[in-house]
Order: sequence, then structure tokens, then C-alpha cells
Amino acid sequence: MSAGRTLVIGDIHGGLRALQQVLVRAEVTATDLLVFLGDYVDGWSQSPAVLDFLLAFKQRQPCIFLRGNHDVLLLDWLRQGFENPNWLKHGGRSTLLAYQSVSPEVREQHAAFIENDLVDFYQDEQQRLFLHAGFTHIRGFRHEYFKPMLYWDRSLWETALALDPALSKASPRYPSRLKLYPEVFIGHTPTIQVGSKQPLQAACVWNIDTGAGFTGPLTLMDVDSKRYWQSDDVQTLYPGEEPRMV
Repeated sequence: MSAGRTLVIGDIHGGLRALQQVLVRAEVTATDLLVFLGDYVDGWSQSPAVLDFLLAFKQRQPCIFLRGNHDVLLLDWLRQGFENPNWLKHGGRSTLLAYQSVSPEVREQHAAFIENDLVDFYQDEQQRLFLHAGFTHIRGFRHEYFKPMLYWDRSLWETALALDPALSKASPRYPSRLKLYPEVFIGHTPTIQVGSKQPLQAACVWNIDTGAGFTGPLTLMDVDSKRYWQSDDVQTLYPGEEPRMV
């Protein structure tokens, strides 16, 4: 079997219709490796259905599932019943409503998926790094003091976005974190916050979260060619529903 593409996909946030749409548009085949950047849940009304889909999808498709902060918050509820108030305000309430019709057996399957199948990072043979959010340590993600920063940090993206493009990597002012990897692929912080519905590059960082949990589309990108495919704006696929709160 010939090697396929490596495809990275942004934050889904319960938008199963968008996920199915973008997989069709990208003409994904069984030879492609899909790297999901996390945040499968919270936002639109199909969070449990997204996890059901991914559980079936991984049986026929090479996949890597990264851990997002929203996935961890859902796990806290599934395992401990903890309803984090900020989680409820930022998409968790729609997830709780959706789980009212989900059996205990399926809830257990979803909890096990989050616990056992999700990973904090993926680094490929070309040393390209994939993680949900970012890292703070100047020597790289493996030295991170607080592992949850890998799915909570926003400073990596903010630093890259604010960097003067004319600044040389040889300058002592160039951020150490941005010299370590040829490319870093993240989600977590929607590009619509800076007025774009397309994936954005800043320094070595590619942000693939184009706001599917809000008013933007879901994006899937070929990491080699940088060609990308998008769903419709996800809110148009869920008429009558409101995007999750910022």
C-alpha cells in the first residue's frame, strides 16, 4: 500500500456534520493519516455522536487523537460528575444536554476513549510537532513543567502572532520556543479572533482552529502541500443552535 497524506484537522466542538462534510471534500482514503488536534466536544449538539463516529472511524483509518482541554473537562464530568462552571459556560452545557439520552455503557466507552486513545502530542519523522494548544518551556514541550499546558497554553500562538517577521532567528530577541521545531500545528485558539476563517501561519506555528465551535468552518489540511479543505460555516449546519460562548 502506498503512503498517503498526513492530514491535520482542527477543533470539532460537537459538529459532526462539519466533520463528515470535510472528510468527503478532502477525499480521505484509508492510506491517509489523520491527526486530530483535540476538542472533539462542547459547542454544537452532537458531542456524543462525534465520539461515537471517531470510535468507529479509528477501526478503518490511521488516526492520531490529541487531547484537548474540552475533552479533559468532559472526562472530569464522566468520571467524577464535576460540572466546572467555566466548562458549562463555554460549550459544556450543550454536551450535558446531549448526554441525557446516552446510556451508561456508551458513556463508559467515551470516557475510556478519552483516557486511553488521546495523547498529549505527536511528533513525526520530520520532527514536526502536533499538539492541541502550545507549550511554555524554552527547551521544548518535553520539558514542560505542567503537562496540562500542552492543551491549555495560548502563549505560543500569541508569541508567534506578535513576532516581527523581519526579526532574524539569529537575533537574541527571537523567541527560543520558535526555533525548536520546523513546524508546529495547533488548534485551541480560533483564527476568527484575528479576523480569519482560514488556517494561519505565524513563524513556525500553523493554527488550524478556524472557529468551528463559533461562527467559522472546520478545517482539514495536508501538512506537506498546505492545501486545505473546509466545511461550511458550522453554524449553518445547525440551524436554530447558538455557537458556544467565547
